[in-house]
Amino acid sequence: MIDAVLERLHGLHPKLIDLSLDRILRLLAKLGHPEQSLPPVVHVAGTNGKGSTVAFLRAFAEAGGLRTHVYTSPHLVRFNERIRVAGQVLDDDALLTLLDEVETANAGDPITFFEITTAAAFLAFSRVPADLCVLETGLGGRLDATNVIARPAVTILTPIAMDHQQFLGGRIEAIAAEKAAIMKRGVACVVAQQERKVNKVLEARSLEYGVPLIKEGVDFFARAVGDDELVYKGPTVEWRLPAPALTGSFQIRNAGLALAAMERLTRSNAPPEFPDFPYPALALGAKTVTWPARLQRLTQGPLVDLLPEGWELWLDGGHNPHAAEALARHARGWRDLPLYGIMGMLNSKDIDGYLKPMGARFTALRGVAIPGESASLTAEAVTEAGRRHFVIDAQAADGVTAALTGLVAHQPGPARILICGSLYLAGTVLAENR
Repeated sequence: MIDAVLERLHGLHPKLIDLSLDRILRLLAKLGHPEQSLPPVVHVAGTNGKGSTVAFLRAFAEAGGLRTHVYTSPHLVRFNERIRVAGQVLDDDALLTLLDEVETANAGDPITFFEITTAAAFLAFSRVPADLCVLETGLGGRLDATNVIARPAVTILTPIAMDHQQFLGGRIEAIAAEKAAIMKRGVACVVAQQERKVNKVLEARSLEYGVPLIKEGVDFFARAVGDDELVYKGPTVEWRLPAPALTGSFQIRNAGLALAAMERLTRSNAPPEFPDFPYPALALGAKTVTWPARLQRLTQGPLVDLLPEGWELWLDGGHNPHAAEALARHARGWRDLPLYGIMGMLNSKDIDGYLKPMGARFTALRGVAIPGESASLTAEAVTEAGRRHFVIDAQAADGVTAALTGLVAHQPGPARILICGSLYLAGTVLAENR
């Protein structure tokens, strides 16, 4: 039933992506402007790390007892994942009722799928009391459907890199300008370390709109101490926390961005309705944070059962060169076992840019097509890209299961297998491995 409704909503606009605020503003007006009745909002944009940063924010807030609305995209297995109302994912009946109400209000007018579902999220959030609302942009920032919040409590810009050039522009300055447009006049923005060209764009926007920038490496610092501690130092606090539950050195940065936002919310110029926040919740949040398909080790399920003892199966949904560079840095530390890759990617992505840092890490690579995705590269195209980047043992496989069983049969074990290249592939893997 849910799938049928979602498919119908996809048909309300001929283009999957058509960046504009006009359509969603029209619909929100018909719904009584629910976006104006939200708790303090943290708005997150950037190229990589948005989802993990949102996951840390949610973990910290909920560990402190704060009722938290969260809107993210895309989903991995079920659409319901995108909308968390006061910490709870909507069940099918509630989601169907919500989507029906929004579709009825839209009255058949052209509107993209992301716009109508964003309106649905705002409507759901407006009806349930909460202490915090965390919004992740879908694409870009300036014309993203989430960018209708007139005055968020704080904004966050994760690292900005080349991606979605067909929609955001072919130069890093153009992409940065699109994402920087979530900055609002007088509202502090937590900013990850960026390349020089990006920094110039962000600083120009901050000067024009009077936006206080809270900069990683200048105003706040986050670092790992050994394997079991995260130290955060900000403008007003220093917190020593357990190492984050999310794997990868890049998660230290994402945790730091979230902590800088929490510090701003609770310590300096905080919204008057935002409650005091206990330090122990930060420690609990760091230990309990979850975010699937971001360098996630799969430890059980049918796919894991295909592996002999001593083998490991990992999953990562990063799909652009910047994400691959972070993944490759982590993989350099995996010296105890050979690394075999199973990779699928959409044809709109830069596969050569992805494999430039990652190709040297793979002892073997199996290319697969992403099930159900017409825009997927073929298994053969992925394999050819692997060979271009010096993966000698690169072969096409008929799906993830075939790739796994083939690697086990033809490679001396044990080994570490990484499924990577696409969040859409990651979603099918998580569904298959349930």
